[in-house]
Amino acid sequence: MNVLDDNLGAPSLQPLNDKRTLNGWALFDWANSAFALVITTAIFPPYFTTVIPEKFNVLGVVFTNSSWLTWTISISYLIIAVLSPWLSGIADAGGRRKSFLRIFTTIGGLATLALFFFDGPDTLWLGTVGFALGLVGFAGGLVFYNSFLPVIATPDRFDKLSARGFAMGYVGSVILLLVNLAMVQRPDLFGLPTESTLPVRMVYLTVGIWWLAFAYVSFSRLPDDVRQVGASFADMGRAGWEELKNVYAKISQSRTTKRFLLAFFLYSAGVQTVVFLASTFASKELGFETSELIILILILQVVAIAGAYLAAAVSARFGNRVGIIFQLVIWFFICMAGYFVYGKEQFYVVAGFVGLVMGGIQSLSRSTYAKLIPSRKDVTSYFSFYDVLEKVAIVLGTFIFGALDLLTGSMRLSLLTLGIFFAVGIGVMFTFSLASIRGAVAGAEEVG
Repeated sequence: MNVLDDNLGAPSLQPLNDKRTLNGWALFDWANSAFALVITTAIFPPYFTTVIPEKFNVLGVVFTNSSWLTWTISISYLIIAVLSPWLSGIADAGGRRKSFLRIFTTIGGLATLALFFFDGPDTLWLGTVGFALGLVGFAGGLVFYNSFLPVIATPDRFDKLSARGFAMGYVGSVILLLVNLAMVQRPDLFGLPTESTLPVRMVYLTVGIWWLAFAYVSFSRLPDDVRQVGASFADMGRAGWEELKNVYAKISQSRTTKRFLLAFFLYSAGVQTVVFLASTFASKELGFETSELIILILILQVVAIAGAYLAAAVSARFGNRVGIIFQLVIWFFICMAGYFVYGKEQFYVVAGFVGLVMGGIQSLSRSTYAKLIPSRKDVTSYFSFYDVLEKVAIVLGTFIFGALDLLTGSMRLSLLTLGIFFAVGIGVMFTFSLASIRGAVAGAEEVG
């Protein structure tokens, strides 16, 4: 099946549902999920709180190590939230989708490699900047990666292809994390000293190399950019803003899309904050060691593989709205349970439920939004709204979490507060029309 590419660049015939292209797209999840799992979830947060004092002074302001880390995440995602609409508009207007995906991936991969040199308070600046740029590279590339979905596949493939991407990401990152677990627990097998930070810092090298190597294989299989001939960067920027204005006007006219994006914003603040800070909570509040955290994350990831496909199955049987609401109810109780957990055994159970719904909610949210996009024109701009909302939600969630952590000295109240986001998100999703999703798949802007 061939369709005409509607970008402002020269038209091209882009085959849909090409097996090599679909596998190449899913492979990118295999590549970048190593950063999401190993760096942001399993290794870097507890390492940071280990090598940096519990409290420290910067320019006369006293920070806790966990609040500093949390606000580093906030600032990183604020940067991406500001840049993403402009860059995605240029990507559509100038045909630069693949180019920007490559640029952000390279920034993130190199920043991850640089974390090897972060070994204590004297290199706090390097650890902060390296982690922040890694997040910018990872999150900045997702808007371009997600926008390929309606370009390479038909709507009937969205749920399964989205789930396949997340599942491949979980499998790949688990494989690498197993190697990293061996490096941390038995550094002598790798010729590394046991009484130093070197084994953990070597993990950063493996992640950076993994991310860059597999991503560039994925790039070789994704459709090439069709650039607008003779257009300057400034012209593309202006055209990009015009596209964004047009997309915003279309979204504003669609009650269904607005309701979904509102719910998505609310529950994303909770989901992403929990994912980012679960290992920090386990380390500071429950005394988990690095090796224990890696095992915990491995269990979480294995469960998440099944969770991504379970979400697709529930969606196929009961519809997208029911599938999302079901998972949000579980997320709400995760926050409630986490507040009362004081033992490691209890936390393993809570983490298992996190894994069950972590991949599912992200996979189903992405595919649901793809169904709500009325055409393949300006898909990057459409997905920029989706990604900007998610990033602003992360800024809000992590900022509140960090502020409560600094004020109370405990992360438990912060976790409890996140439950509010899920509760309100559930309420909004109940007003979201299932018929409207089906209408969107058929190309309608509004149904019912």
